[in-house]
Order: sequence, then structure tokens, then C-alpha cells
Amino acid sequence: MTVRHVLEIDDLRAEELDEVLRRAAEPPGGDRPLAGRTVGLYFEKPSLRTRHSSEVAVVQLGGHPVTFRREEVGSGEREPVADIARVLSGYHAVLGARVFDHRLLEELAAAATVPVVNLLSDRGHPCQALADLLTMRQHLGELEGATVAWVGDFNNVARSLALGATMMGMKVRLACPPGYGPTDEDLDRLAALGAPPVVTTRPTEAVAGAAAVHTDVWASMGQEDEAEERARAFEGFQVDDRVMNAAAPGAVFMHCLPAHRGEEVTASVVDGPRSVVIAQAHNRLHSMRGLLSWLVEEAQR
Repeated sequence: MTVRHVLEIDDLRAEELDEVLRRAAEPPGGDRPLAGRTVGLYFEKPSLRTRHSSEVAVVQLGGHPVTFRREEVGSGEREPVADIARVLSGYHAVLGARVFDHRLLEELAAAATVPVVNLLSDRGHPCQALADLLTMRQHLGELEGATVAWVGDFNNVARSLALGATMMGMKVRLACPPGYGPTDEDLDRLAALGAPPVVTTRPTEAVAGAAAVHTDVWASMGQEDEAEERARAFEGFQVDDRVMNAAAPGAVFMHCLPAHRGEEVTASVVDGPRSVVIAQAHNRLHSMRGLLSWLVEEAQR
């Protein structure tokens, strides 16, 4: 039996992604496919939204979350990752991992006999992309043909969002400083899923007429020593009222949080009437519930 893992959002087919979003939109309290079962949640990085949304989603599906940190298992040091994956597969229905290095997720998935979910890695953040798509669908309606703009670093969050949006038939525009945009490999991967993105170094060009505007911090966890260099590189890439006014009427502002007011976004935007960042954060729970529900059902086929 082939085990389905979600290490990146395009591990799902377009129709599967649509089904996960459909389940996410349903209120909790229905089917409880995790009744009497557990989900192992491994964290190498601190977390607010990911930990709480994952644990609550498991509970809402009738299961029990077991959260543990790297120092408790010594992954790759005290014992091989493959051994950890095989042991945990005998305890849990699903494994989720929030890691610094994506290769650890690949090692887990290669040995696990239950689904492995990427809760964040240096390469991607598919769970955030699911919440982003769910939020845009709630506020914009039909996503196919709508334009989504990203301003800033083409980081793990941007990569997963661009992949998921392309899968849903959205038009993707990316405004990135030189040296911080998508690679040729990224562009080829996106083109294989649908229309290639528009890439520019001018935020207002990317945002013009867009239905949703996204950004993220300029220096993520693990990049603190690059903060000053990145602050210089990202001058002119702040999402402020001028940038938002270039978007379509009724456009929404989105950010995965935490937000650094006065850096990548102004307080007037992130705390303003066009911002849906809190709804977006709440949708981390609903999208995780939809994904886990689908994965558990798939594993039983």
C-alpha cells in the first residue's frame, strides 16, 4: 500500500486539494476518524499557530495529539531518523513535523508507514498555504482567474502559496528584490502546474488589480544573522497604504504572522479594514482538520 505524504502542497492533485478545502469549510463535530487514535507532532522550532491548530484539529477529529521536541528524541544523533519514523508509525495514525531542514522530512517519509505532514520546513509550508487558499475562497469566492500578489522574499511560505494558487487556477504575481526571487527550478515547477507567475522587482506592478496581497517577515527564524542585510535589500518592499491602493477594490491583505509592523507591513495595513490576518490564522485550524480528515480516509483505502 502506498502511503500518502504531504511534504508540499503539490503532493496533492488539484481535485484532492479542492476536497481538502471543502472539508476544511465544514464545521467541526461531524465525523471523528481519529477516535481512539493519536497523532505525533514533532517540533524543532517554536510555534504558536502551528502547534495549537494541529493539536486542536486532532482533538476535533476525535484523536489525541502527542507533541514532542527535538531534544526528546535526538533525531539523527541519538538514533537514525529512519528508526524513529518506523517506531512512531506503530504508535500514531499520522506524523507531523516542523523542522529546519526539509531533508529530515524526506527521511521521515521514506521510512514511515503512516502519512507524514510538513508543518513547516525551509522549503515549504503547505499547511499555511491551505489556510491561505481557504481564506481567499471565503473572501473572494471562486479562485480560478483571480490574481494573488506576493511582496517580499520568495521564501518557504511564498513557494507553497504560489504552488497552491497555481493549482487552483489563480494568476500569481511575485514582487521580490534581486536575489530573493524564485529560482529557475521554482518557475519550471509552477509552469508545470499551470500558468507561470509574473515576476517583478516593483511591488505596485505585482499588486496592480490583485484580489489578495500577501507578504511575510524579511528575516525568518534561523535568519536572524541576516536581518540587517535583508533590511537593506528589502527597502521599498513594505506593504503600505500606497501599495494596497494599487490592488483591486475590495482586495484583502494577508500575512502568515507574526508581523513586524513598520518593516514588511505598516500598522495601518495589517490592522486596517482590508486585513484578514486573524481569520487567516484561525483557518490554520480548519485547514488542518480538513487535511487530517482526508489523509486518514486515504490511509484506510
